[in-house]
Amino acid sequence: MKKLLLIAACGALSSTWTMAQDFPSKPLRIIAPFPPGGSVDLVSRLVGAKLAENLGQQVVVDNRSGASGNIGTELAARAAPDGYTLLVNTTPFVVNTFLLSRVPYDVMNDFAPVAWLTSSPSLLTVHPSLPVRSVRELLALAKSRPGELNYSSAGPGTNPHISGELFNYLGKVNMVAIHYKGGGPGLVAAASGEVVVTFTNIAETTAYVRANRLRAIGVSSLTRSKAMPDIPTVAESGLPGYEFVAWLGMLAPKGTPRAVVTLLNERVRQTMTAPDQAKRFGDLGLDVVASTPEEFSAHLSRELKKWGPVIRERGMRAE
Repeated sequence: MKKLLLIAACGALSSTWTMAQDFPSKPLRIIAPFPPGGSVDLVSRLVGAKLAENLGQQVVVDNRSGASGNIGTELAARAAPDGYTLLVNTTPFVVNTFLLSRVPYDVMNDFAPVAWLTSSPSLLTVHPSLPVRSVRELLALAKSRPGELNYSSAGPGTNPHISGELFNYLGKVNMVAIHYKGGGPGLVAAASGEVVVTFTNIAETTAYVRANRLRAIGVSSLTRSKAMPDIPTVAESGLPGYEFVAWLGMLAPKGTPRAVVTLLNERVRQTMTAPDQAKRFGDLGLDVVASTPEEFSAHLSRELKKWGPVIRERGMRAE
């Protein structure tokens, strides 16, 4: 019996090793669980294009948006664990666990982390029609008009929503979240004046600021962004203690062979840390992290511990 078990184990190891040696032998798919135009979509396409060159196989980005990222995330979790289906996700991947009564995946048990890709602050912008030019002025206006100012969200539990609610909480104001189906539509709504405030990734917003369709008044990190060094932080310009930094990471379904995860991690890190690619991310306001799988796993664990208490204290729900 022991001999049979040993033979079976050796056979499984041999099959896994053969799969890793042959990988990749066909195109790969990156599921982006948010619509085109947002930071998840942008990073997926930037990484995917270079990864295709590095692996010698086509990499297709598949936008599967809806339910604050849950639809695409569940699809990735249930995909074959062979390395050919990957997921790029961001903060809602973690916070949905606390915002929703049920999520169709387990952050730590349904995925194999591949790499923490980037880290980036949000940019607090207002429509030019709003008579404010600083965070302090926005707070004063919001306090004088409780419940009247609105801000765009990419959906319940998304980065703009969490950013906005943190602003409300620390600033003791009540701006109202208007939820859209993704960061792209929410940003367009802000630029058109449909809403007057938005919290979005610098990469998404730069063109609108340069075209004077939005006015940037604060960066959500504790230090200024290299991409927009003239814009003060939210904390220094009127709301001490405010900090929100978004992250994006790549994952594979649980059970993906370790050798495949290792290969993917190596190739992703090579493409992202190349000088030309790193500069491109930097110009977009995205700081390259390019971590190991273990570092990304530890980061996800920290995020779970950080946001759970905050969301429970605020009584935030996405349903």
